[in-house]
Amino acid sequence: MRRAIASAMSRSKREIPHYYLAQTIDVEQALRWLEARNAERPITERLLPGALLLKAAARAAQDTPALNGTWENDAFVGSERVDLGVVLSLRSGGLAAPTFVDAANRELDALMAALRDVTQRARTGRLRSSELGAASITVSSLGETGVDTLYPVIHPPQVAIVGFGGIVKRPWVVDDGLHVRRVVTATLAADHRASDGHVGARFLTTLERWLHRPETL
Repeated sequence: MRRAIASAMSRSKREIPHYYLAQTIDVEQALRWLEARNAERPITERLLPGALLLKAAARAAQDTPALNGTWENDAFVGSERVDLGVVLSLRSGGLAAPTFVDAANRELDALMAALRDVTQRARTGRLRSSELGAASITVSSLGETGVDTLYPVIHPPQVAIVGFGGIVKRPWVVDDGLHVRRVVTATLAADHRASDGHVGARFLTTLERWLHRPETL
């Protein structure tokens, strides 16, 4: 597994001219909405913040098609749907990145159920080869480790990857007043052959807009 990771990441850094952008997003409203929704549910059916982040990233990719696809034969090939790869850390070491097909159009509950199922099976070595299919964009998160910011490496032939750090409390200005809010830093690594920083910035702005309207996810 380490040889496979080394090969893919070496190819990425050798061939792909990465550019990186980061944006810290206020997710207080989204988490309050999530907490209110979970209060009405049994524990086994509650939604985790990670599901919101994945769905928002998928919707933002759908709205920013220049980042949703692959670089093949010296040209960008866009994908008609958002097939979202999600990087998972394995207990035995290494990584797996199962793909959630058409993630932008999945119901949030369905995405949460799929995430819970795939995570459990990935960490016990029971993923199916069909679940490791080609993604059109990938999300990686290290929030559970306490890391504030993650700068991920693009998995070729994809042209973008989204990173999320941990959700933390920070002093934040709201309506000219200083408050303590929960925030998350989202990063984007993108292939400069396929897009420029303006497109990447639009993606992060769109991601923030979705997270400010969690009920629409």
